[in-house]
Amino acid sequence: MSGATNHTNWLENQFSLAGKKALVTGASKGIGAQIAIDMAHAGADLILVGRTEDSLQKTSSAISEIGRNVQSIICDFAEISTSQEMLSQLSKMEIDILVNNAGSISRAPAIATKSDDWHRIIEINLNAVFQLTQIVAEGMLARKSGAIINIASLLSFQGGINVPAYAASKHAIAGLTKSLANEWGALGVRVNAIAPGYIETDNTQALRDDPDRSASILSRIPVARWGTPNDISPVAVFLASHAARYINGEIVTVDGGWMGR
Repeated sequence: MSGATNHTNWLENQFSLAGKKALVTGASKGIGAQIAIDMAHAGADLILVGRTEDSLQKTSSAISEIGRNVQSIICDFAEISTSQEMLSQLSKMEIDILVNNAGSISRAPAIATKSDDWHRIIEINLNAVFQLTQIVAEGMLARKSGAIINIASLLSFQGGINVPAYAASKHAIAGLTKSLANEWGALGVRVNAIAPGYIETDNTQALRDDPDRSASILSRIPVARWGTPNDISPVAVFLASHAARYINGEIVTVDGGWMGR
């Protein structure tokens, strides 16, 4: 019986994030909030990044109730290049896990996409991810330990409809994930991505509100339902844990079978 108990303890330890500090961007709601909360349940302390302190309060309170330490950092990722105080603050922290979740989307035909919208999406979804990752990874590389998880998309593989900037940015995230994994894997820092399918978040509200588009999407998903943030967060915990120690440079699709259809 003791052998079984020891194996159970060993297995639990493989997935534990105890003693780790995780930074999650876009943590006020949706996928980011659920990832942060589940990482707290797995034992991690959290740094939440979002646009306003008020928007992060619900997530912060949930983590405090779990009994983990949590702090909030305010940053608008559309203006990260001017957020020198925030970047300087992060450069001094020992962060073990980085989840690049913050993102935005703009829906319009390519011919009607405004230049400002294009640049805003690329700035938030790609440029800010790279800049923040550079800052956090410097400490990880010095300690020869760390896990970075980028939030990609099905549109890292497909073109989508009326979302040219978003599709371009998410294709780039897939490439960036593999590039950094190649550079840093041997130095103790793993870089992976999760590509969520059609998830019930603010970003997909317009699709879910369109009966024809929603029905078309559901008809292609073998599990026959929209996903939820709870479908994504356990995968992030796994990728951050010791159990995923030999997983590097992967884009893990969590899509109910959409890509296999």
